Amino acid sequence: MTDYLSAILARKRDENARRRRHMAAMRSVERPPQPERAERGIEALRRMAGEPPAVIAEVKFRSPSAGEIRRWSPGEGVRVAQGYERGGASAVSVLADGPGFGGSPLLVRRVARAIGVPVLYKGFVLDPIQVELAYDVGAALVLLLVRALQDSELRALVREIRSLGMEPVVEAANADEVDRAVAAGSIIVGVNARDLSTFRVDKDAAQACVARIPTECVAVFMSGVQSADDLRAVAQGRSDAVLVGEGLMRSEDPGERLAELLRSI
Repeated sequence: MTDYLSAILARKRDENARRRRHMAAMRSVERPPQPERAERGIEALRRMAGEPPAVIAEVKFRSPSAGEIRRWSPGEGVRVAQGYERGGASAVSVLADGPGFGGSPLLVRRVARAIGVPVLYKGFVLDPIQVELAYDVGAALVLLLVRALQDSELRALVREIRSLGMEPVVEAANADEVDRAVAAGSIIVGVNARDLSTFRVDKDAAQACVARIPTECVAVFMSGVQSADDLRAVAQGRSDAVLVGEGLMRSEDPGERLAELLRSI
């Protein structure tokens, strides 16, 4: 089975090295902390008693395993994100990775400027230079993968993200990774039903891991939600929020599809 994640991370390290060389030749940029970004992000995702889970709707045109999910055209990412907001999304996740997922930091910037809900920067973050980029393009939330980082690196990136006034969404894939995310001081902990090494989906295992997340944290169920039944199953569990991507992006009208799913809960 192809190890997709290892290949992505190797490419990302090369990109970071090139970006660092480029930035070294430029004047430093002041980045004052904007804690209101983190506050908005946490508030948007925390589930209130009696309410359904919040939805993080994702803009993703491709994946390494599925290939093309939605045909890209100029402005399409922004149109989809605006539809998500109208359809009831509490936040929008945008892929900042180009070769594997059809996104870019520029797309994150355009979406963040076009909608009012918080934006999650999803770009396989390994280095503080990527955190600075997420800040520059207007993200409120920044995804970190437990599997991609040593514990010391994870803690350092959590601190770096918060130092700029954003909040990390720390993604785990099993019970051990959930424990590592919590130990790193994460407030928002996600469990991905899709194993990023093989891209296989196990929703039952993900639900069990979500139940392990302490109640003081914001728990996010990630991937694998394709239908109203899937969303209802997640809603019956511990999850404060759910990330939905491919199941929306394949619809003719992703925003309307989101609204239909939310009406079904």
